Amino acid sequence: MRPRAVGEADRGVSNLELLFDLVFAAAVGISSGAMHQLAVEGDLLGGVGAYLMVFFAIWWAWMNVTWFGTSFDTDDWLYRVLVIVQMGGAITIAAGSRTGILEGDFTWVVYGYVVLRLCSVAQWIRVAYASPAYRVTALRYAVAITVVQVLWVLRQPLLPTSLQLPSFLVMVALELLVPVFAERARSTPWHPHHIAERFGAFTLILLGESVVGSTAAMLVAIEHHGALTYIGVAATALAVLAGMWWCYFALPRDELVGGLRATMGFGYGHFVVFAAAGAFSVGIENVLAVLEEGHGAPSVALAATLTVPVAAYFAATWVLILRRTLPARASALVLVLIGLMLASTFTPWFWLVTAVLVVGITFVVETVRVQRREDPADA
Repeated sequence: MRPRAVGEADRGVSNLELLFDLVFAAAVGISSGAMHQLAVEGDLLGGVGAYLMVFFAIWWAWMNVTWFGTSFDTDDWLYRVLVIVQMGGAITIAAGSRTGILEGDFTWVVYGYVVLRLCSVAQWIRVAYASPAYRVTALRYAVAITVVQVLWVLRQPLLPTSLQLPSFLVMVALELLVPVFAERARSTPWHPHHIAERFGAFTLILLGESVVGSTAAMLVAIEHHGALTYIGVAATALAVLAGMWWCYFALPRDELVGGLRATMGFGYGHFVVFAAAGAFSVGIENVLAVLEEGHGAPSVALAATLTVPVAAYFAATWVLILRRTLPARASALVLVLIGLMLASTFTPWFWLVTAVLVVGITFVVETVRVQRREDPADA
């Protein structure tokens, strides 16, 4: 369990990592489906809040396994077995997310999360034993993660309901501080291309989950003998999905993973990218639900379940990737279009307006991409 070389050639995503991502994507799909159910029942705020709580468990567990793997993935049998057990933890989170979001009982989400994190402790103990240069860092990780997991287990049964949310926020802060504390001893190595590809692969998988929204719209259109409204919703979902993919992958990302602070910012900022990508299909499903019930245009709250995730996705993509490459005028135009997207929440045909604005953002980004390809010296 020794560190892998930072400059290792052809370091890409492994088959095990892709399998791991698919398990986590399933957890996101189940939790977003539960959020959709609460939104349709009228408890939109509660659904969004519960979804974000479950999503933190999914995202942070995925983040830590990914970051450990880029540094110490030896691909031996024990590493593989521990990652497979972590998949079991992710499956437990997925199974418990529906009950957690709909009923407020996060017991099984916590159990699955703790299993995941304790496997990470075992991995760090292996590093401490095999890599003396990183022993202090590894032991810091192992001890800090263990302490925080004990607090997760004790939190729900011991604290009253009124303190569950405040204590959750405190626990989130403690989790986020673990790498800051551990990496101060000695920063672990990471492979910039591998990290960028890992985040890109998971973004792609989550966007793939959103194909469900477009497919559902086409199914309804077929059931209604080709009703143009539903075909329009399906086309909108596909256009938005394509724009989300296009803009995220249009410009280089390897160079964004540099020093410790920049790399942590890149990783932590992807919480918004991943959560928004996972929630996008909920907005499409909410539009379909309202149209099928014949209640007229969706409410502003339900409209926001589409416009806000899409706008948040593009805003986070701009902060993490686009603003470092786009010229000032192009960046300003992208931000204006994102603002108009949020304003479209209050319009009757918000889903069509959102799709048009996404196409506009994509046009701006593609124009810059073409210019970079034609004149690399200027880029």
